[in-house]
Amino acid sequence: MSAGRSGGPLVPAGYQQRLADAELDAALAAVGWVLLEGPRACGKTWTALSRARSAARLDIDVPAHELGRVQPAMLLEGDRPRLIDEWQTVPEVWNHARHAVDASGRAGQFIFAGSASPADDITRHTGAGRLRRIRMRPMCLWESGHSTGEVSLSALLDGATPTAPAAGDLAEVAAMVCRGGWPALVHMPVAEAQRTLRDYLGEAARTDVRRLDGSRHHRPAGVERLIRSLARNTATEADYTTLMSDTEPDPMHRHTVREYLEALRRVFLVEEQPAWSGHLRSKAALRKSPKWHLADPSLAAAALHASPDRLVADPATLGNLVESLAVRDLRILSQGLEGRVTHLRDASGQEADAVVECGDGRMLLAEVKLGGGAAIEEAARKLKRINNNMPEGRSPRLVVLTTVGRGYSRDDGVAVVPITALGP
Repeated sequence: MSAGRSGGPLVPAGYQQRLADAELDAALAAVGWVLLEGPRACGKTWTALSRARSAARLDIDVPAHELGRVQPAMLLEGDRPRLIDEWQTVPEVWNHARHAVDASGRAGQFIFAGSASPADDITRHTGAGRLRRIRMRPMCLWESGHSTGEVSLSALLDGATPTAPAAGDLAEVAAMVCRGGWPALVHMPVAEAQRTLRDYLGEAARTDVRRLDGSRHHRPAGVERLIRSLARNTATEADYTTLMSDTEPDPMHRHTVREYLEALRRVFLVEEQPAWSGHLRSKAALRKSPKWHLADPSLAAAALHASPDRLVADPATLGNLVESLAVRDLRILSQGLEGRVTHLRDASGQEADAVVECGDGRMLLAEVKLGGGAAIEEAARKLKRINNNMPEGRSPRLVVLTTVGRGYSRDDGVAVVPITALGP
């Protein structure tokens, strides 16, 4: 069984700092047990190892895995905090950790990391104050070094005036979309990163989904067809009928689509962006459908075989994938602020691509645009119309996120921010 050296964390060589580090530190100081959840290869293991003093790597340590099947309590033996990586492959260890945390009464005992969410009955009995869950995603542009961070999301929420020099071009942004925020790929040539991601999706369809419950009903080809449908409908409110009809060459049954979607959620490859649930003064009804996103826009690009050049030549598709990238980054940047990212659209066509609401009540409405000029003007008009219908006491910050141009505040107070300048 693998174990860490006594007296110090297992900091991997070349570890890139993540915003989740601070969340993990706070959690380890407050509760006995922390669960890091997210898609494979998003960096959970390295983040956990940077804080752990010993580890059982169940995905690569076969003896530890086999021992855990027979005597799961032994997986918990070692210096603490102790990491149990890919814990869901030995789900019996869950209850043993629960009892060990109760018995010790101390914070910072265990870090569990998992790239799949097992059936609810396994994790149902946790108890208040015993466990804290932290969601990890691929890196945002600030974490990967592709954003300067000159414009702070937290400062924007406070009303600060953004200032950033002119940024990038569409070709550079398209390359960021195609490479994604995966720690192992962010410095890889785009074409090679895309090949790796297509392999990743194929393995998810063949192995990860079926491994959840051993079901024989999950057909890899069917899962891959649904992933392509989701990629084509990224950042849209496509309903089940649309997803079904878009699973080329043959439409899928509604029940099959629902089953596969649930499986993809449980391996963290699909993450819905819910509709905003507040109330507007306008009489127009709010739409309630979620928007669809894969865990990273690079997965959608890989599923569509979309190179940076092809995306630049297809502004509609690039626009959807850039919106998905912006939503990914807003989720990551706002997580430490207890932020929730939704979208807003009403029956009259008023919309905001992203609504960020923080635990302290601060709020931001954002539209995402590829270009400047007329596109920024149109986005600002949309945001102001929504803002005019916000209920009393709600004063959200209005922000247009762009791919090019500088960061500044317009005369009407709407902030314009390049996504390559956005930071925590």
